[in-house]
Amino acid sequence: MKHTLHTLPLSNSFAQLPGTFYSRVRPTPFEQPAELIHFNTAAAELLDLDPAVADDPACVDVFSGRQLLPGADPLAMLYAGHQFGHYVPQLGDGRAIILGETTNRQQARWEIQLKGCGQTPYSRDGDGRAVLRSTIREYLCSEAMHGLGIPTTRALCITGSREEVYREQIETGAMLTRLAPSHVRFGSFEVFFYRNRHDALQTLADYVIATHYPELQDTEQPYVALLQAVVDKTANLLAQWQAVGFAHGVMNTDNMSVLGLTLDYGPFGFMEAYDPGLVCNHSDHHGRYAFDQQPQVALFNLSCLAQTLLPLVDVEAARAALEAYQPAYTRYYEQLLLQKLGFESADTALLPLGNELLAQMAGSGTDYTNLFRGLCSIDCETGTETPALHDQFIDRARFARWLADYRAALHSHARPDTERQLAMRAVNPKYVLRNYMAQIAIDKATQEHDYTEIDRQFKLLQAPFDEHPDMAHYAAPPPDWARGIQVSCSS
Repeated sequence: MKHTLHTLPLSNSFAQLPGTFYSRVRPTPFEQPAELIHFNTAAAELLDLDPAVADDPACVDVFSGRQLLPGADPLAMLYAGHQFGHYVPQLGDGRAIILGETTNRQQARWEIQLKGCGQTPYSRDGDGRAVLRSTIREYLCSEAMHGLGIPTTRALCITGSREEVYREQIETGAMLTRLAPSHVRFGSFEVFFYRNRHDALQTLADYVIATHYPELQDTEQPYVALLQAVVDKTANLLAQWQAVGFAHGVMNTDNMSVLGLTLDYGPFGFMEAYDPGLVCNHSDHHGRYAFDQQPQVALFNLSCLAQTLLPLVDVEAARAALEAYQPAYTRYYEQLLLQKLGFESADTALLPLGNELLAQMAGSGTDYTNLFRGLCSIDCETGTETPALHDQFIDRARFARWLADYRAALHSHARPDTERQLAMRAVNPKYVLRNYMAQIAIDKATQEHDYTEIDRQFKLLQAPFDEHPDMAHYAAPPPDWARGIQVSCSS
């Protein structure tokens, strides 16, 4: 049976923790009338919500903060974090409020958070609002990441208003309804470690284990096991980011999930012309969060988390948990790279092929997504590939040598052409959310109040491995005007 909004069983387990972990605060609705800009029926399924709730006038009221659902216990979470490597002692949800949580028929727990819903005690002189521009970016990208099979928060809907919000310029306000099993971050632990609140640290660790890692409760050292689990999930997540060419842009510890989810979409970017040193965040002046730095930044962030657990775990056990990160990341990434190349086995002898290809791509500025998708068309039996891959490289002779070696390896290690091509197309997307695509949707929405482009791209990104011949233009490299797009922490 599907729920309506008013029959959705809502509670809030985080609110059962002591008040030091959060502040109870109600959303501040828009002063101007609100509207539903887009509704994600796939995310509604996660809550056992009837998709018809999108047509219920209460939908706009609930997800623009005007009306609370029965059982809601809204709160803003407290946390701290290392931002660009420097510890900030108090952050917290400055513009987000968890309305409550629900458990669906599959016994999966989902927190419902309203983002952009006004000031909280942690707003730090901010207005607590979000703008439509950044809300569209997160809405599209979280669904794009889910479509790619990468762990992520989800988004249920966007509501918007003509209410003015001031950033670098005047923009229109919006709210995002975000879903996640938990919004606990590395920084949620840091705030209590640095305040020397070891009792609160243990309470939070116990909550996370009982609620999200119940299988660890009966282990000999549950807090060590928790750190080990977060290390492994983070290693897996970073391998998936690197394999698909995703740059987060602002990997502060307060943006790192203890569940290994992609969290907080701001100045992100998907790789276009392959550049290992890509810095997608215009605010990152020193390149701390460059694409090729992400795996090591994740280890730094994990070390910050491990430090917070030292009152609960032995230092040698914490060190051993951290030392497992690099081998796990390397194993996950190498396996994904070989899958992208069409190999079933994790034979490390094949890795030089991948490394040489990436080196050539970097030298030529080859489009990352399109090149790997193009490899899927190689036919070893006829010796052809479509499109002509050599056109994407400056040194064609060098690429021709690589291609000959690659074909020989396929003959020796891979499956029959049709089987391999099918497997490769299942791991090499044809479509990613390129910045220019998001900008087109943003411009139509903000300038023309036309939301059809959001819907069009949303449906495309839910199935990024499919061909979608009627939307093939979205797979094209960015137009010249896209070079002027800049995204920063305000995005």
